[in-house]
Amino acid sequence: MHEEISAPELTEAVARLSALLGPRLGGVLLLEGGITNRNFRVNFGGTDYVVRLPGKDTGLLGIDREAERLATRKAAELELAPKVAAMLDQPPCLVTCFVESRHMSAEELREPARIEEVARDLRSFHDSGLALPTDFYVSEIVSRYAEVTQSRGGALPEGFEHARDCARKVVKAVRKNPDHQPTPCHNDLLAANFLHDGDRIVIVDWEYAGMGDPFFDLGNFAVNNGLDDAGEERLLTTYFGEEPTPRRRAALKLFRFMSDFREGMWGVVQKSVSQLDFDFGAYADKHFRRLAAATADERFRGWLKEAGGRSR
Repeated sequence: MHEEISAPELTEAVARLSALLGPRLGGVLLLEGGITNRNFRVNFGGTDYVVRLPGKDTGLLGIDREAERLATRKAAELELAPKVAAMLDQPPCLVTCFVESRHMSAEELREPARIEEVARDLRSFHDSGLALPTDFYVSEIVSRYAEVTQSRGGALPEGFEHARDCARKVVKAVRKNPDHQPTPCHNDLLAANFLHDGDRIVIVDWEYAGMGDPFFDLGNFAVNNGLDDAGEERLLTTYFGEEPTPRRRAALKLFRFMSDFREGMWGVVQKSVSQLDFDFGAYADKHFRRLAAATADERFRGWLKEAGGRSR
């Protein structure tokens, strides 16, 4: 069993859930995947559920468990995510209905039909009217990650200050444009968080959900799944229901950078606080190399100027 999830904690959660959902039938199966948390498949009262136990110090990562619950519930109502069955405060866990499905790959998510489906799903969630109790803004998050890292004796990457300066320029460029007004966002659109149930895509792991810039979700999906220019064009066209403007194309490029900055600093802070057996240093280095290449691109200044335009 994973060192950050004690046997008593899991046993207590199962016991409490048995009283809520019905007696446990069979064993407890650890599901593959997950870096921050561990997920277990458990049958209560004849129905299979996923019991999600958070890892140690996940609050330092900016995770709000109530926001996660609300976002997952709303996404389930929109048929984008598994249904929420229960949530416990002690021990903390979120329980969702198990969905027979398979994991999707980044290659599959780059297929035109998949890009369009994800774009429609994101637009549906962004337009849902859900108000979440926490915000998700990259400039604030990376500064908080930096403070936690340094308080734990960790070192910041060499390119941190330059990246933060560039991030602030991105925020300044787009903040008055109506495309960038706060909406509920997922904020963690890695391929690992996409399942397919045989009919449609199912999006899981809503723990970083918060009110933020919808372009972060678009850029996060695009960069994490390797969309090329044609893929980005399709993503924007489907999301907005019209041909992308130069401003929107530029904004998407900038939010690919914003996504890498957040992912890179997530790896940095995890290296300082986590006890998981995972190479967070290599993870951070990969994203910092990619964001450094983005800011060194001669087009970056042009994207800033274009993204700050009034045209939609």
